Amino acid sequence: MSSDESPNAASSERRDAVREKAQQVKARQSRARLIRRTSLAVVMVAVVAVIAVVVTWTVSSSASKPTMSPANGVDDGFVVTGVTGLGIASDTSGADGSAQGVATPTPTEAPADAPAEPTPTPTVDDHAVDIRVYVDYLSTGSREFQLANMKQLSEWVDEGAAQLSYYPVAMLTAKSNGTKYSLRAAGAAACVAQHSPDYFFAFNDALLRDQPEVNSDGFSDRELWSLASATGVDDAKAVRACIEDQAYTSWAKTATERALEELPGTDGIALTTTPMVLVNGTQYVGKLDDPKEFAQFVLTVASDAYFKATPTPTPTPAP
Repeated sequence: MSSDESPNAASSERRDAVREKAQQVKARQSRARLIRRTSLAVVMVAVVAVIAVVVTWTVSSSASKPTMSPANGVDDGFVVTGVTGLGIASDTSGADGSAQGVATPTPTEAPADAPAEPTPTPTVDDHAVDIRVYVDYLSTGSREFQLANMKQLSEWVDEGAAQLSYYPVAMLTAKSNGTKYSLRAAGAAACVAQHSPDYFFAFNDALLRDQPEVNSDGFSDRELWSLASATGVDDAKAVRACIEDQAYTSWAKTATERALEELPGTDGIALTTTPMVLVNGTQYVGKLDDPKEFAQFVLTVASDAYFKATPTPTPTPAP
């Protein structure tokens, strides 16, 4: 080898060494990128798997959990068994779960010089009239009807002149800023009807008298319990747990859906508004805030039912 070839050979070796080192660095970088991509893919697969497990568990739990229905209900309604608890205020501090500032108003009395007008009794020959009221606890019309007719309805129940039933529904669920107040109130009414039936009428009355405004949040579950507690319900522990656990909200939703399709015991009548009041299956379409008009309607329906049920005597031919 000549002397002028040695520098070229050394230079070539250095280039090869640099090239080899660059290739090694490139290889390490490629391996690092591959490891990062593989790790990211593993993490993503793990996250997807966890989400799938959670969704599957949630769906299966919901599917396996049956909708609780109140045993005391009849065709999604509750018969008033008594008027216990009416007129009790609920002005409590809230330390025990009571709502603050919630009170049952005192019924308005007639002036002293006003002539007394006895409430007509809607019975003919001891046949009780069947009165059914479909009520949404956020419906202003439901409140008007209750305030106007509560006194005579309670008297009719006490006298055995009428079988009064309320059907809590939730048509205005979307009118409470997302709190679903109508649905929760209907479920709370079912709780009282189930665990303290003698106080159902009083709680029903309190829900309507102290009715929140439409498009407000409505009462919380704790405040709903406060209203129930103020009436003096029996088995307070069970009623409170039922209301605060929203035990019957799913039932209230399905009951409303059934009513919107067809009301039981009617010839294809469906719920279209609240309140909807049926007397012996005939819908009342008069003024909601006129108790005299409603009483006259009830008497008329009761009389018609009696005369239809009473057979006409067959004349005896003369000898």
